[in-house]
Amino acid sequence: MTDHVARLYAGALALLVFFVVWAVVAARPWAEAGETDPRMTALERREQRLTRESRRVNKVVQRRFATYRRRLARRKREIAAAEAAAAAAVPAAPATSGAAPSASAPAAAAPAAAPPPVAVTAAPPVTATGSS
Repeated sequence: MTDHVARLYAGALALLVFFVVWAVVAARPWAEAGETDPRMTALERREQRLTRESRRVNKVVQRRFATYRRRLARRKREIAAAEAAAAAAVPAAPATSGAAPSASAPAAAAPAAAPPPVAVTAAPPVTATGSS
């Protein structure tokens, strides 16, 4: 086959036949219209059951989360009230936290001394120069 035009027509015709056969096979004209696969019906029933179950679970989760939010709000109010009561019970701290009590004040009248503040220092970077 040395004729290039005939070769092009043969290739185009082969492609056309290929796509027509593909369309016919994809359409499945031999399958009956009322035919249902029992696996598909079982799958649809399972999907419906899971949908109902997920709705029930979501309702339970929403109810529990609403209860949690109410309890959390009540707990935050209790904590705020306790902090306010503690702040009102403790006398105001001196303006300079590092000031030592005066020598003339009796030791029993001074409030309990707070522990010294912790000094935070930066550590040198960890470097490894050798292999282990």
